Amino acid sequence: MAAFTELVFSGVQPTGNLHLGNYLGAVKRFVEMQERDAQCLYCVVDMHAITVWQDPEALRGQIREVTAAFLAAGIDPKRSIVFNQSQVPQHAELAWVFNCVARLGWLNRMTQFKEKAGKDRENASIGLYDYPVLMAADILAYRATHVPVGEDQKQHLELTRDIAQKFNTDFGSSIAAHGHCDAFFPITEPLIGGPAARVMSLRDGTKKMSKSDPSDNARINLTDEADTIAQKIRRAKTDSDPLPSEVDGLKERPEADNLVGIYAALAGITREDVLRDFGGAQFSTFKPALADLAVTSLAPIAGEMRRLTADPGHIDAVLADGSNRAETIAAQTLDAVKDIVGFVRRGPSLQAVR
Repeated sequence: MAAFTELVFSGVQPTGNLHLGNYLGAVKRFVEMQERDAQCLYCVVDMHAITVWQDPEALRGQIREVTAAFLAAGIDPKRSIVFNQSQVPQHAELAWVFNCVARLGWLNRMTQFKEKAGKDRENASIGLYDYPVLMAADILAYRATHVPVGEDQKQHLELTRDIAQKFNTDFGSSIAAHGHCDAFFPITEPLIGGPAARVMSLRDGTKKMSKSDPSDNARINLTDEADTIAQKIRRAKTDSDPLPSEVDGLKERPEADNLVGIYAALAGITREDVLRDFGGAQFSTFKPALADLAVTSLAPIAGEMRRLTADPGHIDAVLADGSNRAETIAAQTLDAVKDIVGFVRRGPSLQAVR
């Protein structure tokens, strides 16, 4: 593997249609990160997906669809490593080691579990509860230095940092004895998103755009046709006032703020730039401009996704190649972890006896 100054890891769950929020908050940023001096690993986190029940046939299709979205958006599987989590067994193995490092009190403080489990926590899967530990293993299997995160994952990354720090402390003498630096695992840094890292619903600017929203008009799916994209933007909820000329004027106007943020992110400009052009305009003027921009940006991705998903063999080959490359890195990490914690590893001589 070439020497890089950074190693970036991120993952996307294959649960339902990817939407504009996933694209602007994650996938578009993944493409941009290929230009950094970094090794980038982009994972379809299918093991996280089954923390709630998934239809097996649907899950297979969704894994391929997320992979197709990566490729259609511009992720180069030769420059970056594109793979699905379940093909790299070291994620699960390292998660068990981290289960023995993490503390119950840490997991009890995870707010996302409380939100997802709701009032029926006793009926939630252990996987849903332990999700943040597996996420730590995803990241640290590659000793990633940076992870792009949204607001909803910041607490989980903080747990990853806590696990790394405790492992380094608990096994400090063994880490040194095996010839590693004192901090075997890095304290991974977050890469906080830009202005559209949190894209809101087109029907309610106070709620995050979501795959699970019962109204399809609340989101723009990456597979939507051009006419559907334009129609959803035209129907997006707004207020009756014209757009302000200053960003401060978007306060207390969540729908207006959301649409301006979407325009800014798609165009690669700031909210200030958008309002410089559209300040004082009515939404009857702004929405058609936003619709044209969204169609220009997203329709080619949708078309390429349809072409790629029609050839599942190609997608599977990309995932197999990426998984082999990912496992090469993760296996080195796990072998070192096994030595550090005191396991007896199978050596070449034992393999030959089998």
